[in-house]
Order: sequence, then structure tokens, then C-alpha cells
Amino acid sequence: MTPTDPTSAVVRAVRDALDGGPAYAPQPRLSDAAAPPGTALVLRTSGSTGNPREVALSAAALRASAEATHERLGGPGRWLLVLPPTHVAGVQVVNRTVVAGTEVRVGDLTPFTPAAFAALARGFLNGHEGERAYVSIVPTQLHRLVAAAGGDGTAGGDDDGTDDGAGLAELARFDAVLVGGAATPAALLARARAAGVRAVTTYGMSETSGGCVYDGVPLAGVRVRLAAPGTSADASPGPDPDSESDSDSDSDDGAPRTGVVELSGPVLAEGYVGDAAATAAAFRTDPDGTRWFRTSDLGRLDGGRLTILGRADDVILTGGVNVAPAAVEAAIAEHLAGLGTPGEACVVGVPDEEWGQAVVAVLALPGTPDAGPAPTAAGPAPTAPGPPLTAGGAELLAGLRSAVGQTLGAPAAPRRVYLAAALPTRGPGKVDRRAVRDAVVRAGREPVRP
Repeated sequence: MTPTDPTSAVVRAVRDALDGGPAYAPQPRLSDAAAPPGTALVLRTSGSTGNPREVALSAAALRASAEATHERLGGPGRWLLVLPPTHVAGVQVVNRTVVAGTEVRVGDLTPFTPAAFAALARGFLNGHEGERAYVSIVPTQLHRLVAAAGGDGTAGGDDDGTDDGAGLAELARFDAVLVGGAATPAALLARARAAGVRAVTTYGMSETSGGCVYDGVPLAGVRVRLAAPGTSADASPGPDPDSESDSDSDSDDGAPRTGVVELSGPVLAEGYVGDAAATAAAFRTDPDGTRWFRTSDLGRLDGGRLTILGRADDVILTGGVNVAPAAVEAAIAEHLAGLGTPGEACVVGVPDEEWGQAVVAVLALPGTPDAGPAPTAAGPAPTAPGPPLTAGGAELLAGLRSAVGQTLGAPAAPRRVYLAAALPTRGPGKVDRRAVRDAVVRAGREPVRP
């Protein structure tokens, strides 16, 4: 392995931790609480559902994750790191190379631009033809690469001679591109894959050593099951020894089943450092000794394939109907793609006297003026109430309502739409819904019309 500075220190720390040395924490510790024996990494959660916690991951869990990833992808390879090596997705890039004994190379892409990525990827890939190469990115980065290429994956070009499609073309040279950290719109994936990108969607979190479900299918050793929303972990269904991934994946008539996602396998964390109560609430062990982690996500299992529907606590109750924001965001992305206007959407519910909660969409579209800084918080609650917003026009709102209504039904159609220069994030790729909701509440004092 020939790590490139400034990753050398991270590589050494991860290698030492995996070999039984002191636990490595890539971010300053939140407390001086001792990690459980055998802990190799202490990673901070993004805090998207409250205050951040510190997750203790063992060397065995990290090795199992790295080996299962390479098995799924077709074998070990070199990795390009374009994510912060402070969160699980970035640290896992380093971990995989340490476990496999391959090279990791880092690029300081702050801000992330298609041109900078193209140059970095080209230098990483050239001269190594025939060697497997991987990269892990978040949907926002993929969106920028596709948009720069013209949205449909075709190379563009400016009068200055630059090739706007170069970044996407270089991305297509990788043997696999892991895309995770947040939901990836189907239209964006389709455009990337049409351009030759071998995109693999990943689902997981710090508590599962990062991604443990790829393209809806659990990695080797990982199992998925669903629990009824609102039940405690102790009331979760027991595992079915005859099922590879799930004991409650489908209903008796074979129709897809939905519920709160629970995960098990060798990739699970030991728990939360210094927080026994939170550990007991999230992790439980079945009578047969199988250990499970209860996520905060709603999912659907169809034939053993998992689809994430959004966070259980993000569901919007409007007019007595439950609406999943992720589904509305996907419909909006599809609508924007049809208009040739790639963009990002965040859908939130805000209090409303008539509807209980009103469905509101905030869009980040190319060319939207920046009315001020959009906050980014990697840990505690954001320091600002949300990104500056401007009201979307009546034509935009009408188009969104029609498109979403036709796909998901009238209750899911947004009742207001706002524009922002960028969506605030917590950690790599995770939209900060609380900050968006705060901004909408602040901006939306006017009555909501049906």
C-alpha cells in the first residue's frame, strides 16, 4: 500500500486500531467515557435525529464490512477518497484498503467541482489499467457530475474549451461507484448509468459499519427484517431461520411488507460510548443469540430486496393521510428531470391549522441566487434556523402538484414550494431536515391554500 498524504496519518491510525492498538476517533471526542473493550473506531453520528452520539466499532466488525464489500464488488481494489475521512463513509474507504492491503488516494475537493474531480480521477486511474478501482460518493456529488455533463450524461463544453462532461466520463472508468449517505433519486441514477457509471446504491449507518445493503440486497452475513412502526425493540418479530434476509419480508399473499428496518450481522457496532440507555434502546438480542439494530427508517421488502421509504419520524400526517417525504422527493426529481432541470428537493411537513401538517417542498435548482449562507452542521444542531428561501412561482407549484398528485395521490402534492441556493447538510450527503423545516416555518407565515 502506498497511501498518499494527508491520508497517511489516518491510514496508520486505522491499521494500528485494527491490529489491536488504541481506538481511533477521527473527530474530537464528545466525552471522556471509555469505549467498550475491543473497540477499534469511535465514530460520531451525524445527529440527524437529535444530538450526535459516539459509536464503538470493533475490528471484527470493520473487517467483516470491508471483506463483504469487496466480495460484492468483485474483489479488492484501489480506492479514491473524495469524502471526509471523519465520517463512516470516508473512514470505510480507508478501512477497506487497510484490510485488503491496497492503495488509497485522497483528493481535497472542497468545494467539489466536476472539473476538479475529473483531474483527480484521471491522475488516479491513468497508468493502472487492469487494476480494480473504486470510489464512494454522495448523491449531491453525483448530481453535480451529471448536471455538468448536460443532465443526460452527454458531454458539454464551454467557450473556454473545458469539457463539462469530463468528470462523469472519468467516473464511468471506475469498476464500481458506491453512492450513499442519502437517498439517490431514480432519475439521477438512470442518467448516470446511461452514461456508463457502475453506480451501486448503499444503505447503512455508523452503527452498521457504514453501508451494509447494496442495491437493496444485504451484504454477506447481513440480515434485514421489518418491525411494526411504534413498537419497541423488544416487540420486534423474531428471526426466521429459513430466510436469508428477513423474517417478515412479505405478507402471506406475497405482497410487499413495510415497517421499521432492523439489521443484524457481523458488521454491527458494540453500542454507543457512555450511553447505556441509548444502546439498550437501539440494540437487542433475540433468544437465539441474534443481535439486531433498530434503525429509524421505514422500509419495504419485496422478494428480499429492501427499499427505504424515509425516516419513520419524518412521515407527514396531512389531512389524516400519511405521506413519506422520500417518495415525494423522488417524484419531484422525476418531474424536474423531465423538464431538463436537474435539482435537489427536500420535502418537510409544517404545522397547519387546516391540514394538521402541510407538505412543503424546498428546491435547490441551478441558477438560484444565493440569498445568504446555507448552514452545514456535522454535529450539534445548526447555528442558523435554516437556509434563506425565496417563494417559488405559481407555475412551478402547479407543475409539482400535478406531477406528484398523479404519482402519489393528491394528499402528497406540495402546498407550497420554495427555492434555495443549496440545501443544508449534516455530515456527508445528509440533508438537514430540521434546518429546512425551520426555514420553511420562518418563511411561510402566509395561509396555505388547497
